[in-house]
Amino acid sequence: MAWVGFAFGLVVLAVVATSVLFTLVIPRAIPSRLSVFVGRQVVRRAFLFVADRFDSFERKDAILALSGPMALITLFLVWLSGFLLGYSLLLWPLAHHSLATALRESGSSIFTLGTAASPHNAGATVIDYAAAGTGLLVVALEIAYLPTIYASFNRRETLVTVLQSRAGVPAWGPEILARHQLVGLVGNLPAFYREWEYWAADVAESHANYPVLISFRSPHPLRSWVLAIVSVLDAAALQLSLNPQTAPTDARLCLRMGFVALRDIAAVLKIPFDPDPRPDAPIQLAYEDYLDGVRRLEETGFELERTAEEAWPHFRGWRVNYESIGYAPGHYTSAAPGPWSGPRRRDVEIEPLRPRDRTPDDPEGARKVK
Repeated sequence: MAWVGFAFGLVVLAVVATSVLFTLVIPRAIPSRLSVFVGRQVVRRAFLFVADRFDSFERKDAILALSGPMALITLFLVWLSGFLLGYSLLLWPLAHHSLATALRESGSSIFTLGTAASPHNAGATVIDYAAAGTGLLVVALEIAYLPTIYASFNRRETLVTVLQSRAGVPAWGPEILARHQLVGLVGNLPAFYREWEYWAADVAESHANYPVLISFRSPHPLRSWVLAIVSVLDAAALQLSLNPQTAPTDARLCLRMGFVALRDIAAVLKIPFDPDPRPDAPIQLAYEDYLDGVRRLEETGFELERTAEEAWPHFRGWRVNYESIGYAPGHYTSAAPGPWSGPRRRDVEIEPLRPRDRTPDDPEGARKVK
């Protein structure tokens, strides 16, 4: 039995070491099965089960905000436990111990406590040193990993936070164009699209290489990186389809980078998508909802070169590239159920919150911003 355990220990060490290598060392979207199982199947489902017991979206968000960090901590503990078990099974036949004693010696080495050691035995000594080195290496890699994760999170959230003043919360594509019109900043839209093009590239790189970031939620319950990118892409698609002559080229570049980023993330989450959809393919957004968005623009005086009916085929042709792969991460992360963002788990759509327009002539803000 001891030598059967030795063989099984080699398998355990190989699986855990591969998970550590793919998760912490290799800067490429190669998630290990162990990390996927722990983060998505165990931790995420446990938090979703608890969150679904509450009706308030704010309470759900507070619970789910812990799922990303807990997935990191749980995976770290699973790695250490796996190495502890694997090295114990290797020591079992070589040190001529019982399995319980081998576990104690393995733990002593991995955590560099030095409280237990084998008799002078070359094979057992090598395993003790390997276990000690592995423990130090895993802890060091985890410590180096956390600043990278949180630096990427902070970069992502900066523009998501800025978007609140331009799109309300939850973010909505037509609201972006409407607010730029209301405050006389339509000319700022090219720079806006450029910022979000680079933001999308950064998110594509960081979230594909470090998938745990997908589950990290924004500090505000109604903000979400998924809603942010979908709303920006909707704004660009609306402007290009409604105003083909005056829409900035940056809108097209932003759209392209945006759905490339969503495709990279969809590949990590194993979400199927058509890489080259037809522009006349059906989309989930209802035509009536699209008309509501165009009406929002008309209410603010946003100049339109095409009617809503004329622009619809062009808007649909853009949206078919990112709709399904934008909806799926929103459902996966249980993002706030904003307009045009797809279905959610047991949540009712939340309309964007808009500030009152308080002025010296109307201090109570009785006339809301439309």
